[in-house]
Amino acid sequence: MSSEEHILVISPIGHLDVDRDLLEHLGRKICTVFGYPTDIRPLLDEKDLWVDPVRKQCHSTPILDTLAIVSPVEAIKVLAITNVDLFIPILTHVYGEAQLGGKACILSTHRFSEGLAPGGAEVFGERILKEAIHELGHTFHLRHCRDVSCVMHYCRGIREVDRKSNQFCRYCAVLLQDEIKRLAKENPSHQ
Repeated sequence: MSSEEHILVISPIGHLDVDRDLLEHLGRKICTVFGYPTDIRPLLDEKDLWVDPVRKQCHSTPILDTLAIVSPVEAIKVLAITNVDLFIPILTHVYGEAQLGGKACILSTHRFSEGLAPGGAEVFGERILKEAIHELGHTFHLRHCRDVSCVMHYCRGIREVDRKSNQFCRYCAVLLQDEIKRLAKENPSHQ
C-alpha cells in the first residue's frame, strides 16, 4: 500500500469528554503533521479495558497489544483515546503510551482537565493535540527529546505539557521525515 492508501486511525474508547468536532479537528491536525489521512473509527469498547483492582487504573500496555491486533489492514498507525486513567507499573500514571516503532498508541484525557479555568476548552484541546502528536511520534520511532519546547519532550506534569509546543524540534522533524520516507519505501503500492 502507498501512503495514499494508508490511514491513521483515531479510535475513541468508551464515553469521552471529547466531542466529535474536536476529534475531527484533531484528525485534520494529525494529517497535516504526519501526511496520512485520518479516520475516526472505534476499535475497542471500554468493557475491553481491564481495571487494576488495587490501582483503579488501566494498564496501557495490554491495550496497545490488542489495538495492534484489531487494527484494520489499511491503518499504518492507530491512536486510541480514552477517558480512563492509565498507568504502567513503574509510574503512578501516564498521559499515554506507544509502541516504539510499532502500530499502536493510546492517550488518556483523564488528567487533562487539571488546573483548567472555567471555559478552558482551548487548553484542553491543545493538551490532547500535543499528546496525540507525541504518542504518534513514538510509533514513528521518535524518542523523548531534551528540547523542552519540542512536542517529543517527556512531561512529568500537566504544566510541562502546557509549556511545550505542538511542534517537533528541527532534529525530531528530520527523524520523522526520514521514517515516513522509509515506511513509503517499505510499503509500496500493490499493483
